[in-house]
Amino acid sequence: MKSTIKWSIKKFNELTLDELYDMIALRVEVFVIEQNCPYQDLDGKDKLSFHLLGKDLEGNIVSTLRILPKGVSYSEVSIGRVVTSEKIRNWKKGHELMKTAMDFITEAYPNQNVRLSAQTQLINYYGKHSFVATGKTYLEDGIPHSEMLYEIK
Repeated sequence: MKSTIKWSIKKFNELTLDELYDMIALRVEVFVIEQNCPYQDLDGKDKLSFHLLGKDLEGNIVSTLRILPKGVSYSEVSIGRVVTSEKIRNWKKGHELMKTAMDFITEAYPNQNVRLSAQTQLINYYGKHSFVATGKTYLEDGIPHSEMLYEIK
């Protein structure tokens, strides 16, 4: 399998039924099954978000995240539900995922800070995209998390 990912960004109402199903299936596969973390995935925020979808050459969704406008989760634009299938993690596409998201945010929401809730083990990953831990740490669904902020200078 070639390590090419095709990225697209869609509003919720632009997702096909298959894309919605596959996106949620991937989140359940990683967050619920792999990380053994039962949580309420369908929180109503998907309907208000943009969705970045990464598809492999066969059209399978293998990476995704959601971009939430100001006021949905935080007072800033935010990123959530960042996930990549275990099948492609050795392709190192996570940074491409974040770069694509940040490029979109910079264009769609110019001069805006961006906040996210990171699994604490991923602070360095998000740090490579100029996110800085705010010092606020907490357990979310039994997993240590740290709030992180990308600030416009």
